[in-house]
Amino acid sequence: MSEDTGFMKRGEEDGSRKISLLVRQEEESIRLDAFIASKVPDLSRNQASKLIESGLVSRNQDTCLKGKIRLSAGDLISVEIPEEKPDLIEPEEIPLDILYEDEDLLVVNKPRGMVVHPAVGNTSGTLVNALLWHTGGMLSDVNGPGRPGIVHRIDKDTSGILVCAKTNEAHLNLAEQFRVHSVLRVYTALVRDNMQESEGTVDVPIGRDPKNRLRRAVNGSNPKRAVTHYRVIRRFGKATLVECRLETGRTHQIRVHMAYIKHPLLGDPLYGVRKDRAHGSGQYLHAGVLGFTHPGTGEFLRFEVSLPDWFQEELVKMEKN
Repeated sequence: MSEDTGFMKRGEEDGSRKISLLVRQEEESIRLDAFIASKVPDLSRNQASKLIESGLVSRNQDTCLKGKIRLSAGDLISVEIPEEKPDLIEPEEIPLDILYEDEDLLVVNKPRGMVVHPAVGNTSGTLVNALLWHTGGMLSDVNGPGRPGIVHRIDKDTSGILVCAKTNEAHLNLAEQFRVHSVLRVYTALVRDNMQESEGTVDVPIGRDPKNRLRRAVNGSNPKRAVTHYRVIRRFGKATLVECRLETGRTHQIRVHMAYIKHPLLGDPLYGVRKDRAHGSGQYLHAGVLGFTHPGTGEFLRFEVSLPDWFQEELVKMEKN
């Protein structure tokens, strides 16, 4: 990280991160733990407190042991974040809907409700657990032992297509395609209310929501450019079925962008309208089309899967109403 709020570097030997943060005038009097959590996107306030209690945080070179201390403008806060040591991920015999597979990669249709990789609260039953069983552990390790084979992700309650890498060479090639936005990604979403425009583009940056670490927000903390192109497929009066094509791929991008233009996804627990959540157990979003250049052959591959039953059943209800 290199910006006006501080800088980040890797530990020389143990893989830890060492971060320095400068307290600005407008941040004076904020609590130390809250300040750290607001500046480091992958740290919660509780995690920041644990680092402080472990003696890994200093203010102006003096070690701090309490997160409740109040900061002053000009304070230099140093934080050391130890390298995560993920537990061994166990292969699990979980059925996979495989659309394509060869020695370099495989393309799967992830069901709604499945987490992509293990994390706190979801240590089993994930796509990674299933991939490890299916491939016998033959997956890329570019993203470390906690995310073998995972090139990109979709949310737990979003269904649809993912490409996973078996080799590091394939992984790096695919990751570069995502980086330069040459991958075709088209989603189908069911959004609230009648969308008047037949098509349009949302081009506003997305960063972490400073008030809720689980959410992202337009112009949030450390925002990055985000572009979503949308087109109306069908109108139901109180809802609209839209096709969304990603030009970029930020966390929660479609969910944030649709909420920004006042058409949040039905069922969305983070960005939607509370009374709409009765429509299901999560947002109505399906990654139906994925296209990329094969890392080995150079051939452009395009995959498409139809809407899952739970999504189609909601559309039938919409039509009847």
